[in-house]
Amino acid sequence: MIYEVSEKKSKRPPRKIALRELDEGQYEIEIDEQVTHVDAVKSGRTIYSVIENGRQYEVSVDQKGPREFDVLLRGRLFHLEAIDERSRLLAQTSKMAASGPQAVEAEMPGKVVLVKAAVGDAVAEGQGVVVLEAMKMENEIASPIDGVVKELPVAAGDTVENGAVLFVVEPPAES
Repeated sequence: MIYEVSEKKSKRPPRKIALRELDEGQYEIEIDEQVTHVDAVKSGRTIYSVIENGRQYEVSVDQKGPREFDVLLRGRLFHLEAIDERSRLLAQTSKMAASGPQAVEAEMPGKVVLVKAAVGDAVAEGQGVVVLEAMKMENEIASPIDGVVKELPVAAGDTVENGAVLFVVEPPAES
């Protein structure tokens, strides 16, 4: 499997890493066209014992999200994001398919706690627009695209049902 791995908040470009399992606990890793072989065994909930070129390392890998990891290696903490080729291609395809206004709906019933934008405001992809409380947790609902808020049929204090439109974002006009 090939991954693009980047360190969060780093200006360095992502690195391509190819990971192939040769046998149980034995891997071939190719980073920037350099190949190495490692033995890796999970020795705790987040701890791995890794042997590379006869040297043993303890590595802590704490998964923070679907593609985010905190990796502690030799006293250094790395905040990494790893995306495999399939996920990257799916993300690109969904971005290409997203044309025209994008309606964002509530994924479960809840209460609107905060509205962070207004109709006519420019928003960036990933920018929070509405905060929805559901099951005693506050969830920031983000814009799926760069654009302008065209509809905002909810206000703070409103109760919404599953599938209710929270806001609509229209992409910027192409020039």
